[in-house]
Amino acid sequence: MTVVWNYPTRIVFGEQAAAQTPDEVKRFGGKRALIVTDPGVSAAGIADQIKKTLGAGQIEAEIFDDLVTNPTDAHAHAATQAYRKVKADVVVAVGGGSALDIGKLVRLCASHSGDLAEYDDAKNGSAKIDGSKLPPMIAVPTTAGTGSEVGRSAVATMRSTGKKTIFFAPSLIPNVAILDPMLTLSMPAHVTAATGFDALTHCVEAYCGNFDHPMADAIALAGVALVAEHLESAVRDGGDRVARGGMLKAATFGATAFQKGLGACHSLAHPLSAEHAMHHGLANALCLPAVLDFNRAVVADKLAKIARLLGVRGSDDETLAFECSGAIRALRQKVGLPEGLSAAGIPENALPKLAELAFADGCHQENPRPCTREDLYKLYLASY
Repeated sequence: MTVVWNYPTRIVFGEQAAAQTPDEVKRFGGKRALIVTDPGVSAAGIADQIKKTLGAGQIEAEIFDDLVTNPTDAHAHAATQAYRKVKADVVVAVGGGSALDIGKLVRLCASHSGDLAEYDDAKNGSAKIDGSKLPPMIAVPTTAGTGSEVGRSAVATMRSTGKKTIFFAPSLIPNVAILDPMLTLSMPAHVTAATGFDALTHCVEAYCGNFDHPMADAIALAGVALVAEHLESAVRDGGDRVARGGMLKAATFGATAFQKGLGACHSLAHPLSAEHAMHHGLANALCLPAVLDFNRAVVADKLAKIARLLGVRGSDDETLAFECSGAIRALRQKVGLPEGLSAAGIPENALPKLAELAFADGCHQENPRPCTREDLYKLYLASY
């Protein structure tokens, strides 16, 4: 069987890297940018900072910040209208996964006709995405979790279905990712913890997947090591620039690795966000240990390697694999996240519907151990 491995993103990393945003815009011949961001990033002054930086570089820019944590297709359409109104020729997405994902969808909506639902990956919509038509995009993450700055997909909840929908194409990867630890210093501790677990889950699920991708495996393990080294420090001291930089790397590594695929944890997490507005990283954190226990029978050797990176001591793979989920739970507790769905406010009577939605989500099809609808329900119970 032939496989394809591809890592095309240009990445600019380092303190004050955001100052290079105008130069990156000019590399594409851009003259006018729409900055896609969210209210929190705007309130922190980061969006204005980027706008001033672009202006100093002779790049006109306007800000669109009418977003929420779990955006819908309506937000994508509103941002696209703003893009057209200001006659922008480049998208600069600044923020967490929501802003970066909507930035990608602006590229799609601004250059493709038809309803956004036509490009749903589950309906083979990716085949309709013409990369040659997409305007350039620069991604500037202010959180360290989703890795959307190097990801090939965007996620939005469709109002017509109430479901999180994935739009996927290699051409949706931002042309440039600018990773500046200074832009993450104001991220609150609980957001740092949740986004950090998002990065960790990406690395773990990508590594445990069955698809043959040795480069992704190596990057995923390196990402786990970065989380193990830096997440607690970043949560404890938001001003720790080394830790912030380490977590930015971990997030980028996770999303780079998960071109290999994800797994059941993400199928469990997506409905929690769509139905209960739970932060995606928190949803992953609450469900990951149960999924690892479920998968242990088929990927014990891989879980043993992850456990070692998380500091578990043991001489045999069986013991290490068994302790892996415990190490995840311990880290979750150390960074102050809830210990289960119940503690996060999810009612138990919501679990059957969540299981139905999780089974309809495609991520579990990439899980190393096949999942039935009943399996997913039991995983929610185990995470409760």
